[in-house]
Amino acid sequence: MDEKASEREAQEPQRSEAEDKDIIQSLFEIEEAICAFGDYRRAHRKECFNLVRRIKLLGPLLEEVRENEAPLSEKSVACFGNLKKAFICAKKLLKTCHNGSKIYLALDSEGIAARFRSVYEKLNRALETIPYEELGISDEVKEQVELMHSQLKRSKRRTETQDIELAMDMMLVFSKKDDRNADSAILERLANKLELHTIPELQEETNAVKQLVKEGGGWPSPEMIQQIMDVLNKFKQIAGVKETSGSMEETKDASPPNKCLQKCQSLSIPNDFLCPITLEIMSDPVIVATGQTYERTSIQQWLDSGHRTCPTTRQPLAHLSLAPNYALRNLITHWCEMYNVELPKREADTSTGSASQQTQEISTIVQNLSSNQLEVQRSAVIEIRKLSKENPDNRILIAKSGGIPSLINLLSYPDSRIQENAVTALLNLSIDETNKRIIAKEEAIPAIIEVLKHGSVGARENSAATLFSLSMVDDNKVAIGSLNGIPPLVDLLQNGTVRGKKDAATALFNLSLNQMNRGRAVKAGITKPLLQLVTDKQLGMVDEALSILFLLSSSPEGRSEIGQISFIQTLVELIKEGTPKNKECASAVLLELAANHSPHLLAALQFGVYEHLLELAKNGTNRAQRKAQSLLHYMSKCEQIP
Repeated sequence: MDEKASEREAQEPQRSEAEDKDIIQSLFEIEEAICAFGDYRRAHRKECFNLVRRIKLLGPLLEEVRENEAPLSEKSVACFGNLKKAFICAKKLLKTCHNGSKIYLALDSEGIAARFRSVYEKLNRALETIPYEELGISDEVKEQVELMHSQLKRSKRRTETQDIELAMDMMLVFSKKDDRNADSAILERLANKLELHTIPELQEETNAVKQLVKEGGGWPSPEMIQQIMDVLNKFKQIAGVKETSGSMEETKDASPPNKCLQKCQSLSIPNDFLCPITLEIMSDPVIVATGQTYERTSIQQWLDSGHRTCPTTRQPLAHLSLAPNYALRNLITHWCEMYNVELPKREADTSTGSASQQTQEISTIVQNLSSNQLEVQRSAVIEIRKLSKENPDNRILIAKSGGIPSLINLLSYPDSRIQENAVTALLNLSIDETNKRIIAKEEAIPAIIEVLKHGSVGARENSAATLFSLSMVDDNKVAIGSLNGIPPLVDLLQNGTVRGKKDAATALFNLSLNQMNRGRAVKAGITKPLLQLVTDKQLGMVDEALSILFLLSSSPEGRSEIGQISFIQTLVELIKEGTPKNKECASAVLLELAANHSPHLLAALQFGVYEHLLELAKNGTNRAQRKAQSLLHYMSKCEQIP
């Protein structure tokens, strides 16, 4: 027996002590690389720091293993091999969250969340097999690792309100409804959440998207890549920056942005000659309040988009005047002549004196809002509506000229045309963040709610859109709910035109992000019109209705109203035959109901949801697959599964 055992031992590959140390050293190196990432994208920042913290907690364990001179057993090698796989997956994920596309991370937030859960599962499996006694691990380190292990076991998937809001904003951005100023407000909110509202941030995101396209590999899908580029271009339009190439192929082959560099690649253009926004040589350089120089048309676009900061320094601008940089213009002209480079034609400077003239004109129009002559008032409110629609500067000037209180006074005016134009002008003005607070402070919300109740069709629709815009401020969500703004929105959702229903749905979703407003919405009878929208596919509002129902299902009163048998059957039908997005949203609502009340799950089983979930788990969208898998996991605990 001894000879046979020796023979078998001789035939097996022998591990050296150096190889044992290598696996531990590689774990240290991966941990060091993970810690070097520093900050992470906002969408998953908290989860990233939690993962890094947990990996750091394993440092003392690795230190004691490295100090132990005894060779590792096969069991220990397998354990640390599994731990290394978990570390590698964690590193890849954290790298994506560190420098990946912010829009992609938000758009596929559930996919990223699933990757975090996968990493934790790998860590769990590795930690379950650690032979502490064999490795000579101290009791203190063992307790620390086991505590972290038990925390991992208890960790559950959580959907935060901010994530729900982000998902709804994305849905609204991709919808085909009217492109009004309320939609611009959604884009502004998205840009702020994703930290994509400054020139450097947009340039960094552009590079991240190009890298995403370059890496390919089948995911993200071509459809998602196109969606990401569409959103990025919308953000750039808001900021006054040129758009990214419109297709994936164009993005892959995108040429350098500087036209002069394309023409004269042998020349090295001085950096001071290039506009920091467009990276093109400047033909009309101007100086802003912070002392930075930009091409006039580029910085004017930035200012016209509502920005009041310097794109480079991010400092607030003390004033918006643009001073010509004659010295730099002469240097650029001389350099272009010397190297025979064609300088882009400069637009004539017609801005001198125009700002003060515009201020005076707006002030006069605002005064006419309070005129005793009906026609003068009508003309003034129409003009204010037009001026506030496109130009961000005008929104600020109108507010500074006292236009907001005058418009609020007109909301109670008996002339329906004046009333509709006044509420629409307030909608336009509310795009400015400061104006949102001014409008609420001037006690406009009760007057807007009155127009929503009793105004003309157009006035009611624009009142709903105005309440949506104002509700982006959390304090205004509370105010609108407490001032009984939800019941007339529910009525518009029930009885309004298609456009009115969409405006009401958008406002009600935003208001329902507040916990107290969910109860108010249920009490106001929101469930009935939402269920009608879910079954009426002609209106194209199934997904919006399901998103609101998803929020309501997180409250007991909401589940009580929503969880009726007929609605469960409707959800099952959507999971079976709906569009990919319908299936995704329907499975999300059913999952929320099932997680809090098992009879809802049993009812779904009776309607045959099980086989449809199996199909969805294989062929649905990535999000739908994850929802279906979670539902199947819940169902695996039920005896009723065939």
